[in-house]
Amino acid sequence: MLRKKTNGVARRPQRTNLVDTIANGAMDRRAFLRGSGLAIGGLAAIGATGGTVARAESVQAVDGAVRTVKSVCTHCSVGCTVVAETSNGVWIGQEPGWDSPFNLGAHCAKGASVREHAHGERRLKYPMKKEGGEWKRISWEQAIDEIGGGMMQIREESGPDSVYWLGSAKHSNEQAYLFRKFAAYWGTNNVDHQARICHSTTVAGVANTWGYGAMTNSYNDIANSKAIFIIGGNPAEAHPVSLLHLLKAKEQNNAPLIVCDPRFTRTAAHADEYVRMRPGSDVALVWGILYHIFENGWEDREFIRTRVWGMDQIRTEVAKWTPEEVERVSGVPGSQVKRVARTLANNRPGTVIWCMGGTQHTTGNNNTRAYCILQLALGNMGVAGGGTNIFRGHDNVQGATDLGVLSHTLPGYYGLSSGAWSHWARVWQEDPEWLKGQFEVVKDAEGKDKNLMNLTGIPVSRWIDGVLEDKENMDQPNNVRAMVLWGHAPNSQTRMKEMKTAMEKLDMLVVVDPYPTVSAVLHDRTDGVYLLPAATQFETRGSVTASNRSFQWREQVVAPLFESQPDHVIMAMFAKKFGFHDRLFRNIEMEDEFTPNIESITREFNKGMWTIGYTGQTPERLKMHMENQHTFDRVTLRANGGPADGDYYGLPWPCWGTPEMNHPGTPNLYDLSLPVSEGGLTFRARFGVERNGENLLAEGVYSANSDIQDGYPEFTYQMLVDLGWDSELTEAEKRIMGQIVGMEGMQPQDGEEVGESSMSPFPSDFNERVSTLNWKTDLSGGIQRVAIAHECAPFGNAKARAVVWTFPDPVPLHREPLYTNRRDLVEDYPTYDDRKFYRLPTMYASIQKQDFSNDYPMILTSGRLVEYEGGGDETRSNPWLAELQQEMFVEINPRDANDMGVRDGSQVWVEGPEGGKVLVKAMITERVGGGVAFMPFHFGGHFEGKDLRDKYPDGADPYVLGESTNTAQTYGYDSVTQMQETKVTLCKITAA
Repeated sequence: MLRKKTNGVARRPQRTNLVDTIANGAMDRRAFLRGSGLAIGGLAAIGATGGTVARAESVQAVDGAVRTVKSVCTHCSVGCTVVAETSNGVWIGQEPGWDSPFNLGAHCAKGASVREHAHGERRLKYPMKKEGGEWKRISWEQAIDEIGGGMMQIREESGPDSVYWLGSAKHSNEQAYLFRKFAAYWGTNNVDHQARICHSTTVAGVANTWGYGAMTNSYNDIANSKAIFIIGGNPAEAHPVSLLHLLKAKEQNNAPLIVCDPRFTRTAAHADEYVRMRPGSDVALVWGILYHIFENGWEDREFIRTRVWGMDQIRTEVAKWTPEEVERVSGVPGSQVKRVARTLANNRPGTVIWCMGGTQHTTGNNNTRAYCILQLALGNMGVAGGGTNIFRGHDNVQGATDLGVLSHTLPGYYGLSSGAWSHWARVWQEDPEWLKGQFEVVKDAEGKDKNLMNLTGIPVSRWIDGVLEDKENMDQPNNVRAMVLWGHAPNSQTRMKEMKTAMEKLDMLVVVDPYPTVSAVLHDRTDGVYLLPAATQFETRGSVTASNRSFQWREQVVAPLFESQPDHVIMAMFAKKFGFHDRLFRNIEMEDEFTPNIESITREFNKGMWTIGYTGQTPERLKMHMENQHTFDRVTLRANGGPADGDYYGLPWPCWGTPEMNHPGTPNLYDLSLPVSEGGLTFRARFGVERNGENLLAEGVYSANSDIQDGYPEFTYQMLVDLGWDSELTEAEKRIMGQIVGMEGMQPQDGEEVGESSMSPFPSDFNERVSTLNWKTDLSGGIQRVAIAHECAPFGNAKARAVVWTFPDPVPLHREPLYTNRRDLVEDYPTYDDRKFYRLPTMYASIQKQDFSNDYPMILTSGRLVEYEGGGDETRSNPWLAELQQEMFVEINPRDANDMGVRDGSQVWVEGPEGGKVLVKAMITERVGGGVAFMPFHFGGHFEGKDLRDKYPDGADPYVLGESTNTAQTYGYDSVTQMQETKVTLCKITAA
């Protein structure tokens, strides 16, 4: 009989002291691996050892006390606390964080075995280069000298954009910030990371709807939801611990769980309503749901009137999506669509959750905006239990995105305009002209000089074309000649046959990673490849941002193993070689020549990240939160007493103003029920005050206790003057403002503090000179402080924007995928015309006009497994995980398999219309519908039927290898962000 837990939290097990558990003659780990068959050539089941296995312990007694260190799991974005146990500098055990409000003492398989990520035997142990077809061990000095020398030669010959710096969602916040700053000092915007191919369409779609492109609520807040709508997400496998919070809502609130997915996933198994949809029909399905909401008057009309702009245009488009048309396009029966609409209308507030199933499409930005519009229509925004809970894929993909490891923005989403560069030059105390001189200058169409520092770089989804495209078709002088893959698995990207060609054409390929990725073996290069062993995040310290925008501080568990080095140290080595080391670290404390102080880096980005409120999270506050996790409420995330009393756990951004303001963080974005000083917020006024004569500001609604009781624009100094609030600025704040606009006499006298005695009278034109200074460029924080003192949001109080007039599809439209077998729909819902953006030509109509459906009749989609993460190099190198899933496979519906003459467990070829093919095992299952095939994307090390194990450095090959689905995946990129399309293409499957 099922028994409800008393508090919804797993009970802590009784643990004996480590010393007491040591048994004479205990088996060490290597002996256990040998005895259980967990070695290359035969990963046996645990049962092979006799059914039970005692915990492996050191043969020798523990010498000295066991030390516990709190860190954060390095896999998905839930942010689970890992409590590591160390002895004499060795990581000997781990426990889940029982005090963590996120994981509540739970771990998934990946988290439970994360110690092996750091201690893994398959790690890169020292720098290596490929020379004459053989891997050769080299020193760090030789590696930096050769790589750096080669890059400087390429820079001299072809310009700084010929070196591509691909960063990582595995960087800490501090390393991510330093990486983007490093690329700027090198002189290129050819810098990016995994967010481009996982949630860039989310960031673009969501930010252009209501202001910020992040998860609005939190995993914990789902406990307040009365309905849960998941589309294109499989948290049971991709974010397993998050399921604690979903199931709590089901149990406590009787919240219906609706799962929309082409595949019956482990998440769908928990659903009250499973909606099987045709891949690529998200907009059609959401508009079908809204059709019934509008038809029956179930929308929140008052919310729309006061807080939403453009919903009338949405109504016009939605009216076209009758139940019959929705079924024709999406395959979902009209009766089910209406039932889902009624369920959402009757169970409010409800939350909408999505992942890469919704983002990885040529229309990804349309999908994410449609999801947002559904929530706006229902009035589910800015309330506990509502919002859009966007589950990010990597442990710090949120933070790396926020810190600007992207080809189209600087840290804090400041963009690439001259004003944005000026802001960061002030933060860095850098000469803006020197910085500008680091970048290439080209001629525009009119023959005028154009500095590439203001032009978006090539995104990671298109780096292949940066190498292979005719340079005459590119908006940069030369092709990419050197590629740096820093914490990135290339098998997570499409078009791997072309990627192989691109890798072989490069002058130089550099891989920086704790494990050798597929980058080491995909190509047939004999020279010019370097492998640099990066330390894991357990071998350093720093902050990391979970999907809900909360920061957590990782402490260092062990010193870097083997000859590995932390990412920030490697960056410092390169900076020294390139000659800008002193400039890069001008305001950052150094522990030694190549070790920047992590806390000092945090404080530097605190000085500049005003846009999204990365300014109040000091290292001291974050460490205090980690030390006092037990004081935070498990649902609201607010501390109830203790040193952090009143703070929200991890100070979720925006944490406004300077640290001295002690802002508690913002748990749920856009919540009017709380004052801004206590975590409340309005929709952001980032789109102007009117459009075609219509008001874009909120009407008659405002955050609690606001002194402006209506909509208002973003705050500037002039706005403070107009309101009569400028007198509340301190003289110190005004002096900093004067410095920003270049006014003389704004510095205190030598030897004097910035106080009353040292202040000379302000110039008569002060107000005029600083009038345009705004809340996100005011380094004093004064504008934010005064606005919040009046309980106003620094970024204004506006309506959400249901129509984005700056996008290719202002109203989200359904468009057929480039590779579609529904040729009857192409005429009604065609794709875009070919266009050029992000420096490269991009094909749309020229592909879709070709009919591949006769030769490639099956729809191919891809996704995650619970056992592995990302490209899988580190998790497939973990024996505890490798044992669980040893083979790559394709899921095929039984009817399709019978028609193909394919049996369960047999080998099949899966071939895409661009010629890439993979040899995998067939899994016959009704999890996929007829006409659809599914493959996971975590595998690599095989290529078109060939095993590449012998190409890895000795002892560094993952335990499990397999074909990559992306070898068979095809071209296709989102119309706004160049997100790759992996969730819907075509293939044919034949028996091998």
